[in-house]
Amino acid sequence: MQAKPRIVVLGDYEHCLQRFADWSSIAERSQLSFHHEPLSGEDLYEVVKDAEVIALVRDRSPFNSELIARLPKLQLFLFTGARNNLLDHQVLINRGIPIACTSGGPSKETTAELTWALILAATKNIVDQTQLLQQGQWRNSDSVLPMLSGQRLGIIGLGAIGGIVAKVGAAFGMDVVCWSPNMTPERAKAAHCEFVPLDTLLQTSKVVSLHLVVGPNTKDLINKERLQLMRADSVLVNTARSALIVTADLMEALKMGRPGKAALDVFDIEPIPQDSPLRHTPNLLMSPHLGFIAEPIFSSFAKGMVDSLTAWLDGKPIPLPFK
Repeated sequence: MQAKPRIVVLGDYEHCLQRFADWSSIAERSQLSFHHEPLSGEDLYEVVKDAEVIALVRDRSPFNSELIARLPKLQLFLFTGARNNLLDHQVLINRGIPIACTSGGPSKETTAELTWALILAATKNIVDQTQLLQQGQWRNSDSVLPMLSGQRLGIIGLGAIGGIVAKVGAAFGMDVVCWSPNMTPERAKAAHCEFVPLDTLLQTSKVVSLHLVVGPNTKDLINKERLQLMRADSVLVNTARSALIVTADLMEALKMGRPGKAALDVFDIEPIPQDSPLRHTPNLLMSPHLGFIAEPIFSSFAKGMVDSLTAWLDGKPIPLPFK
C-alpha cells in the first residue's frame, strides 16, 4: 500500500486554520500535521524534512535556497496571501515544484483600521491614560492631548492601504500629503492628496504612516538622517514592513525625542525576542503584527489552503498558483 503523503502546516500561531475550515478529508488522505510555534533553522528542518507538501501562514518561517535544497521529497509549497518575502521562489521554480497561494481576504482594510488604531492610541495617549485610571488617579498634565484636525498627515506609499488611511485622515480634517518613489502630482491629486518631496513630508507632518512594499529603493528608507528631520511632536507609524525602517536608528531617535513617538505593528524578528531592547524603548507603542489578524482573513486563508490541498490530492490544477 502506498504511503499517504506527508502534509506539514506551519505558522498557525493563532490556532485558527482548523477552526475556519473542514480539514477532515485531507486528514483522512494524508499524514497531516499542524505546527503552531515559530520555527526556524534546524528546528524547522526537522519538522519539514520528509514533507511532500508544506503549507505556511504568510512568511512566518524562512525558506531559503539552502533549506529547500535539503527537502528532496517536496512536491508543493503553499502559503497564504499573495506575497512571501522569506521564500526563495526561484529555487522552487527551477526544481519544477509548484507554488500556490490563497486569497488574502480583506487584509488591506484591516491593516488600514489598525493603522488608525495605532495613530489614535499614540496621539491620544490611550495606554498611559488607562494606566492612570488603573492606578486610582484621574487626569494629569499628560491628559492635555493634541488634536489631529488641522494637522498634517504624511502618507508614504499611496496604494490601497495608504489610500484608505488618507481618506480617514481627510475625514478628520487633516492636511494629507504623500510621497512614494513613483508618485506623481497627478496621481496624488486623483487621490485627493498633495504630492511633496520626502524630506518635506518628514519635516512638516504630525503623523507619518508607512505603506510601501520593501524593495531596493525602499529598504532602510527611514534611517538616522531622515528620522532627524521629523518634528519633535510627530508620530511615526509602520504597519507595512519592518525593513522600511532601520530599527536601531529608530530606537536611538526615540531616546533623543525626534520623532516624539513611534507605533509599530511589524518587526525585524517575529515574534519579538524576550530580550529585545524594543520592549524597553521609550515612547514606543507596539502591537504584535495584528494588521491581518481578523476572522474574515483567516477564514479565507483556511478555505484557500483546504481547496489547494484537495486539488493537489485529486491531481487537479491548483486554484491559485503563485504568479
